[in-house]
Amino acid sequence: MLRNLLHPDNRHAMTVGIILVIVGYFLFALNDVVAKMLVASFGVAQVLTIRAIGAFMVLVPLVRQQQETPFHNVHRPFVQMVRALLITLDTSLFYAAVIYLPLADVMTFYMAGPIYMTVASHFLLGERAGWRRWTAVLIGFVGVVIALDPSASAFSAPAWFALTGGLAYALTLVLNRSLAQTGDATLGIYQGLATFLLAGAASIFDWRSFTLAEGASMLLLGVIGAFSHLVVTRSLKLAPVSILAPFQYTLLLWGMVFGFIFFDDVPGTNMLVGSAIIVVAGLFISHRKARKIEAVPETDLPARLP
Repeated sequence: MLRNLLHPDNRHAMTVGIILVIVGYFLFALNDVVAKMLVASFGVAQVLTIRAIGAFMVLVPLVRQQQETPFHNVHRPFVQMVRALLITLDTSLFYAAVIYLPLADVMTFYMAGPIYMTVASHFLLGERAGWRRWTAVLIGFVGVVIALDPSASAFSAPAWFALTGGLAYALTLVLNRSLAQTGDATLGIYQGLATFLLAGAASIFDWRSFTLAEGASMLLLGVIGAFSHLVVTRSLKLAPVSILAPFQYTLLLWGMVFGFIFFDDVPGTNMLVGSAIIVVAGLFISHRKARKIEAVPETDLPARLP
């Protein structure tokens, strides 16, 4: 019965797709809470290394089940390599930022992804945007500046970690558009392998002993991250991206809720105003883009893998 319900042709498919994308982003946010707790005691590189192993526990069986061959006739290998490096940078900077900043603050800079993507797509892919979208881009950048609060100490290294990580994340989404022929699980294998090798090398200089529970928590980061990505991807098979895109901003809501519950974080006025501007600008850009094309690539929705 559940299998029939999840079939894209089922009349309940759109409802199920919305439920799945909400659940997926909830799990992503919960995963980030665990990550923030872990990086307070362990180096970012060590957490990412063990996290990548956890992701392989999900991705490797999936690749075999789908009979994908990740290392045979690799499609656009240079782009794959650049994308894997960017997503490793993205995740590393995200984890480095949450050591010092509230979850909601870091997520705010990442939610500016559609704004960055519009600019990057113009210069890298030659995609033209009308004056309305460019106006939304400028307004979105104003929101980023307000969130940074240049009159305070937010122009610190952690804030720049988050901002740079958000830019790297947006660039990976742009590159995803040229890798549509690569299976989703295979993409996860590539980026997981890059993270494992780079973070593994860096972790040699800051490897700390851990308990069984702590090691299991780091593995769980990868397992939940990979599973969440698959849930969001599945939702995109059931409902249009134009319908699901606004739900990515529930990450901000969960970031604020979990930040308050687990870390007693309360967003400042500048962060609230800036995030509101970013969300409105991002939603407008997504809306205008959906009107220009019939289908937005499914990789336009955010999902950080290992």
